[in-house]
Amino acid sequence: MRPVRLLASAVVCLALCAVVVAPAFAQTDPQVGVWKLNPAKSKYTPGPGPTSATSTIEAAGAGTKVSVDQVFADGTKRQYTFTGPYDGKDTPVTGTNPDADTVARTRLNPSTVQTISKKAGKVTTTQTSTVSADGKTRTVRTKGTNGKGQAINNVAVYERQ
Repeated sequence: MRPVRLLASAVVCLALCAVVVAPAFAQTDPQVGVWKLNPAKSKYTPGPGPTSATSTIEAAGAGTKVSVDQVFADGTKRQYTFTGPYDGKDTPVTGTNPDADTVARTRLNPSTVQTISKKAGKVTTTQTSTVSADGKTRTVRTKGTNGKGQAINNVAVYERQ
């Protein structure tokens, strides 16, 4: 009778650990934070890129809520948001983004997320966002075609605020 109680206690303990530890791992998503663009370290092809940009990434369930604010040299502003898990399924984009009306995100490894943007169901860009080992820098590489039909190959460097 005793071994059965011991086994039952172990199962309950493991279940409680899973409930307590899983949220802790979710909160350690290195993508989460406020990130400010460093234009001097970034490269936009074709240019020019934004003169300033801030990305705010918040934990939201099994994924994140991403809010982006960009300002370009000509005064044009882009502000858009999307919320979704890292499940590779399309999530709607709200706000001003001429390059995408949906995104699909997948976690490639603990520090890297891939985002595939689509406009009217057609893939426009593939973006890879990698957070440095020290957690201070986020490098976003974007390849594809922008809303103007131009081929793009951008490397944007963001610093944690």
